[in-house]
Amino acid sequence: MQVADITTPNHRLGGVFRCAMPVRWGDLDALGHVNNTVYFRYGEEARAKLFEQARMNLPAARVGVLVHASCDFIKSLMYPANISISLTLTRVGRSSMEFTFLIEDESGVAYARGKNIIVCTDMDRGESAPWTADELERLTSCFSH
Repeated sequence: MQVADITTPNHRLGGVFRCAMPVRWGDLDALGHVNNTVYFRYGEEARAKLFEQARMNLPAARVGVLVHASCDFIKSLMYPANISISLTLTRVGRSSMEFTFLIEDESGVAYARGKNIIVCTDMDRGESAPWTADELERLTSCFSH
């Protein structure tokens, strides 16, 4: 296994991965707006699409595990709506990757922003593992400037 050299500049820091999805009726709470917990699900869906595009499908022996998730709620999101989730690559470590996220509607109105950190994990050993050069290239190639 070739471990990635994280000192190389080809990690597309500042690059953005975007995906779109509709707000579903079931995302709403009793007050008629998207429940705060659902914003984390939107982030989860964006990360799943990122891994799918990077050809890192689950289940797998090595996966990116979410170790940090934070969210600032800017504005209540209502149904119906189509949203865009943007993941911006902010840091690549030996075994981790950090990105900020932004959830906005089709007109560019922001509803939430936050940060996620994932760590490459060897599921057989149950511990973090350095990214391989191939994994890092496949993941970071999904982020465009």
